[in-house]
Amino acid sequence: MQFTKAEEYGMQGVLHLADKGKDEVTPLSEISEARDIPEKFLAKIFQSLSRSGILRSHRGVRGGFTLAKPPGDITVKDVLEAIQGPYHLTKCIPDPDSCARSASCAMRELLVTAEERLLEVFVKHTLEDVVHMERSMSAPPSEKPNP
Repeated sequence: MQFTKAEEYGMQGVLHLADKGKDEVTPLSEISEARDIPEKFLAKIFQSLSRSGILRSHRGVRGGFTLAKPPGDITVKDVLEAIQGPYHLTKCIPDPDSCARSASCAMRELLVTAEERLLEVFVKHTLEDVVHMERSMSAPPSEKPNP
């Protein structure tokens, strides 16, 4: 499994906003530069995230984006599915009829289990959690908590 560029860039963009705070309007150009994301591509991704209620778009001279909800209320799954739609490892998981072998396929059963576990992780972690992880990973060694 590999994230698409849209998923990768979308997550990076919303994490930038989550790190800023819920109500701080941030220009797209700032997010693009800070996270090294092509601005036009990020604009398209952010349109989807705005339509889905993850982000709020602010027009005008001081325009930009904010999170539509607190970072602790937005899960990784929310963001990924707003960008790409429902998350599935293979076509036969949501649509067993797409494969004649679905009913007796051990691989499908394994993938169903893998997808369930992956989605559990995506649902369990919010943007706030990931921002905390990012901060602790980038902290100088003297400031990192001891295991």
